[in-house]
Amino acid sequence: MSEIHDKFDVIFELQKRFDNEIVEKRGLEGITPDEWIQKEVLAMLSELSELLDEVNFKWWKNKKEINYDNVKEELIDILHFFVSSCIKVGMTSKETYLRYIEKNKENFKRQYGESKKLGYELSEMLSNDNEKKKT
Repeated sequence: MSEIHDKFDVIFELQKRFDNEIVEKRGLEGITPDEWIQKEVLAMLSELSELLDEVNFKWWKNKKEINYDNVKEELIDILHFFVSSCIKVGMTSKETYLRYIEKNKENFKRQYGESKKLGYELSEMLSNDNEKKKT
């Protein structure tokens, strides 16, 4: 586990250095954190669009062979902007990791109907499934 956490630390450190370099080299010191996040969300959307282009989402076109190396490259581009956004809001690699672990536990609880959040009650899910089977 610590090796993975160490790698996550490295990713955050490299991204922080890269972000600082961009700010310095491109004269972007005046951009506020909320503006950065807006820009990074738009960049992630752009990268998500590029990812979609790689996986034949356009059902109206002839399918092409998926180039998984390109898919991986787009996922890493998304990761760059995601990590940068985490840094901009003051999240460390450790906090990101811990929040992920907690959210993952909650997501499993939701699937088993054990969440306190409304809308994930197991009896409701089973009722909806039974209704679908009847139609």
